[in-house]
Amino acid sequence: MDDFRFFPQHEGIELERLASALKAELPDPAFAQVLIHGLAPLSRAKQGELTFINARRRADALAGLKATAILCTQELVDRVPEGCAALVCKDPQFAFAIAGQMLYPDAMRPSLVLGEPGVSEKAVVSASARFEDDVTIEAGAIVGDDVEIGRGSVISAGAVIGPGCSIGRNCHISPNVTLQCAFLGNRVIVHPGARVGQDGFGYSPSATGLTKIVQVGRVIIQDDVEIGANTTIDRGALDDTVIGEGTKIDNLVQIGHNVTVGRHCVLVSQVGISGSVILGDGVMLGGSVGVNGHLTIGDGAQIAGMSAVAGDVPAGARWGGIPARPMRAFLKDVAEMNARAFGRRKKGAGNE
Repeated sequence: MDDFRFFPQHEGIELERLASALKAELPDPAFAQVLIHGLAPLSRAKQGELTFINARRRADALAGLKATAILCTQELVDRVPEGCAALVCKDPQFAFAIAGQMLYPDAMRPSLVLGEPGVSEKAVVSASARFEDDVTIEAGAIVGDDVEIGRGSVISAGAVIGPGCSIGRNCHISPNVTLQCAFLGNRVIVHPGARVGQDGFGYSPSATGLTKIVQVGRVIIQDDVEIGANTTIDRGALDDTVIGEGTKIDNLVQIGHNVTVGRHCVLVSQVGISGSVILGDGVMLGGSVGVNGHLTIGDGAQIAGMSAVAGDVPAGARWGGIPARPMRAFLKDVAEMNARAFGRRKKGAGNE
């Protein structure tokens, strides 16, 4: 990386220390004291930078490598060019992620807009709000009645924290976020523009039109959750909407009322989850997956991007398609449709 305006270049970490932190082997001790200042992709890494390779099919790209060091598996060590240090590990991509946290600590959570800690005089803060030490509330933020904010948390410019909300320790609420009827655990990151705790979508149809169903539940967000920009999480109708510990939610995700998301789930951009769905622990939903209401997706299940889930999914299953079904069946159906379409094209061409 050549532009350090947003994330400053690290003063340098010795390869020996880096290898130890990453649980990697440094076969050539001559590189032990060489410094790494940053990360770069394989195609343009240069001196002072660390890169990685995790697929043997990309081994030809090592020929022109100019990086100071590369994370790789044992089978690729012999392909690393002279002058580049090999850091040997079982999972280069995972090790690369940990190295990134060490080299760019400021990128691990959003930064302050104005860089001024403490409670700004230009923030609107209720007299009944309660804070622990080291809380930052930036100019233009609004903190409502009886809000509680834990130590080290940041409320960024333009954020609105509704009455009675509770925010744990070391959280970051980014610009223009709104929180209502929500309890957040510790180390929660909410990215810009996210909406948490607004009305769920509930109406009762009748001959006279649509009658609104009251939404009087809450949103419970457990520790270490990250919520992407412009994501929306509705509060429960009569029960709570719950986001489990360690779950990571991408931008532009919609989570309906009464949904329970398990621990350490991954929800990719444009996922839409209808009301009262239950996701087990470790569930992964690819981009633009839609989930019908009142379904259960079991622990560890994976749903391919662009799929529509219309029925319960067992634990550990891998499903895809519209409607979603076991991956083997989905791929078989795709192959059959392609074969039929190709056959028709051949037949039509022969009749011309």
